[in-house]
Amino acid sequence: MIITKTREEIELMRESALIVSKTLGMLASEVKPGVTSLQLDKLAEEFIRDHGAIPGFLGLYDFPNTLCMSPNEQVVHGIPNNTPLKEGDIISIDCGAIKNDFYGDHAYTFPVGEVSSEVRRLLDVTRASLYVGIAEFKANNRVGDVGYAIQKFTEDAGYGVVRELVGHGLGRTMHEDPEMPNYGRRGKGKKFIEGMVVAIEPMTNMGTHRIKQHRDGWTITTKDGKPSAHFEHDVAIVDGKPEILSTFKYVHKALGIETDEEDAFRQELLVV
Repeated sequence: MIITKTREEIELMRESALIVSKTLGMLASEVKPGVTSLQLDKLAEEFIRDHGAIPGFLGLYDFPNTLCMSPNEQVVHGIPNNTPLKEGDIISIDCGAIKNDFYGDHAYTFPVGEVSSEVRRLLDVTRASLYVGIAEFKANNRVGDVGYAIQKFTEDAGYGVVRELVGHGLGRTMHEDPEMPNYGRRGKGKKFIEGMVVAIEPMTNMGTHRIKQHRDGWTITTKDGKPSAHFEHDVAIVDGKPEILSTFKYVHKALGIETDEEDAFRQELLVV
């Protein structure tokens, strides 16, 4: 069952989403060779609590940490550890926070130092595919419209689209209806209506779309060992159109990236 949100609830969800956005922005300056994912995880937990929120992933389904940290060939759900990051790595940081009884859920894949041009293209295409999908999240469209748009854009670029892992509705619980695959057929699936809030999150592999799950029950990697990228936004339907509640602007400010990719999906510009 799809649980729509009122305007007031959407604004509360924006607060939750922006806590996550600011956490990722803080981490952007800390992702560098030599740092461990466990160190970053501790920084994130402190930051979230200091900003009046609760880590959304910690203890959820018995997950042991604040962040899902997935380097290189890991797709999602990686568990933070004491292995130092290396120059040329990439790492997906997926973060959740609870404020006002609502979840924010948001992810960004960071380069660690200088990365190869092939890896940089993977990151750029995956992030661009996120906005291609968001553009289709509007009243009277359907789940398949978003999935089709992301899949076509990504596969046209030569990459594999993960099938087994999907985006989802978001609200007072982390995972609500509908599921939001990154593949699909136009005109198929549940219809989008005013007040829906979802997490759209392309997961793109440099090689095959196939994945494998590891014995820890969490870590998921690409079947061929090639890198994978993951970007995620929280998006609401407001006045029939998609409005992004989260933002990459804090991350991009820290990384010195200038882009207007989010502006078409905002009624109000954020002060960053």
